[in-house]
Amino acid sequence: MAKLTMVQAINLALHQEMKKDEDVVVLGEDVGVDGGVFRVTDGLIDEFGEERVMDTPLAESGIAGFAIGMALYGLKPVAEIQFSGFAYIAFHQMEAHAARLRGRSGGRFTVPMVLRMPYGGGVRALEHHSESREAYWAHTPGLKTVIPSTPRNARSLLVSAIRDPDPVIFYEPKASYRAFKEEVPDEEETFPIGESQIVREGDDLTVIAYGAMMRPTLEAADKLKEDDGIDCEVIDLLTISPLDDAKFTKSAQKTGRILVVHEAPRSFGPGAEIITRLVEKSFVYLEAPVRRVTGYDVVIPLYQREFDYLPGVDRIVSAARETLDFKA
Repeated sequence: MAKLTMVQAINLALHQEMKKDEDVVVLGEDVGVDGGVFRVTDGLIDEFGEERVMDTPLAESGIAGFAIGMALYGLKPVAEIQFSGFAYIAFHQMEAHAARLRGRSGGRFTVPMVLRMPYGGGVRALEHHSESREAYWAHTPGLKTVIPSTPRNARSLLVSAIRDPDPVIFYEPKASYRAFKEEVPDEEETFPIGESQIVREGDDLTVIAYGAMMRPTLEAADKLKEDDGIDCEVIDLLTISPLDDAKFTKSAQKTGRILVVHEAPRSFGPGAEIITRLVEKSFVYLEAPVRRVTGYDVVIPLYQREFDYLPGVDRIVSAARETLDFKA
């Protein structure tokens, strides 16, 4: 079992699925000869050729449109958008066509495609390269929105996304691309889309996070345990839509105190939906208001101020202590 970065794990998923199923194709800007801007698709064109690994023009709407057409004719396209901030040009294709064709055709057609894109801050990038806008996609009926947090679950979730009969938005936290390595099995592995995962068990406080925010969340949980003796239960959502509320509403009934962490802007972000589900299903068990540690309601700033915007360990620890100190 090799230790891989997230980039290597995603590359492994693409390689194995393309080798197993000749209908799987990869397309996007610079994904072939150059191996992608982050080298996620490195080496694929050498093994599978330019008919299955296609460099496209710089036209995000065209990339999404090509992928939709391929999917309708029996292929399983995995399309890459270089940065999530460029995907808005493709939004019309995904919302008006990919997400609707199953319903529009009365179930006669499905769109088995994946739209991959790196998202989020933490790598000192420029504007349109660092935002976290997963709520746009999760709000769209007909699209599934997946956000891995580690190399292993990135690999297993991407395999599941490629095999899914419906369109999947696959948001990759670029801050985690090469930040750490994890053991990833050589053999085939999948993880169900629509399921979250309890990555740390505890009785005092439930912390819900996903994507790149899992690392500071787990570091904060370690600090709270070491400094205050607090046992946090940490839940990794993994899929934003459909949202697995069963685990976190059950956890709320155990701990009674909840903290939600995401780097997306605060207003109308995924945390708002999570809190609504908690109120609907576990309100009588809550012993304190549910707190959010999020990005701010501004465009993520350039790198000089980037880490003031992103939730970090200190902000998470402070919010956790405030939640635990609350007395009705």
